[in-house]
Amino acid sequence: MSEVEVWTRACANDGRAFTSLFDTHRDRVFRHVLRLVDNAHDAEEVTSASFLELWRRRASVILVSDSVLPWLLVTAGHIARNVSRGTRRYRILFDSLPRADATADAEQIAVAHIEEGESVGYMKAAMKMLKPADASLVVLVVLENYAVTEAATLLGLSDGAARTRLHRAKGKIREQLTEARA
Repeated sequence: MSEVEVWTRACANDGRAFTSLFDTHRDRVFRHVLRLVDNAHDAEEVTSASFLELWRRRASVILVSDSVLPWLLVTAGHIARNVSRGTRRYRILFDSLPRADATADAEQIAVAHIEEGESVGYMKAAMKMLKPADASLVVLVVLENYAVTEAATLLGLSDGAARTRLHRAKGKIREQLTEARA
């Protein structure tokens, strides 16, 4: 059964069809979100929220190449940015609180190093510097291999505007990565 048929059934309140879509796309959405947030727990939360939004907004979801995946990826990106903003606020609050001097033990340092490889950290920082629409373009076209025209349609941009924004976004990422490694 094609994804369009499964989606049509899901829109008609067929829970099994929606579960099939979840099973099909959950891992790709999770991997995408993991690039945008600080840890796997937040990535799970954002992934779940993305599918909840898919269900809530199923009447207005736009399919690209007969798939809900691009819509999910863009939505997950928006939710991830909201989570990151909230996390930043809490970190600022917690950092301002008085605390005893404590040093991280070797295990904590090793786990942090594994979870945040240097290049992944640089890429996350570079992606966070982009405007949300530009970050969505990079994700859809560069990381998920969708055509620029498909991404443009989903984001409400003309093909020319999408190509220009994608070119500029790639340049900004390249610049950020060069500065970070210098």
